[in-house]
Amino acid sequence: MTGLALLVMGFVVSACKDEENPTVVSTTPTITSFSAVMNGASEKPTATTSTATGTTRVLLDESTKVFSYTVAYSGLTPTMGHFHRITANSTNGTGGVEVPFTSLTSPITGSFTLANQARIDSFKNGYYYSNLHTTTYGNGEIRGDVKKL
Repeated sequence: MTGLALLVMGFVVSACKDEENPTVVSTTPTITSFSAVMNGASEKPTATTSTATGTTRVLLDESTKVFSYTVAYSGLTPTMGHFHRITANSTNGTGGVEVPFTSLTSPITGSFTLANQARIDSFKNGYYYSNLHTTTYGNGEIRGDVKKL
């Protein structure tokens, strides 16, 4: 009977172990903040003489790959606006459109899911910029390089 009692006791103790010391999994998202100051002097490859200004604020949730943005501006009427990603082969600090803005009314707000970890790393390492285009400056009137705060 003693052997059976020890076996039952060992089973009970091992079954209780998880309840006494549960594994805690963090569900807190990893949020990283970014910002940019937009102006004509920051336009590449050629700066503009525009007096328009703007700001970009971004919150990136690394666990879901979603970034939420707000772009506010004054002094221009944009015809296009978007985030660009600078690629490794860029020789002039420019890159293709990655995220087009769905509205052009200030403040522009939206969110977008980055495709993969490489895009998140590009964002965190400063390879994105916000850009607003106008009729006068078809290649972009004001730009801001998005940097981690």
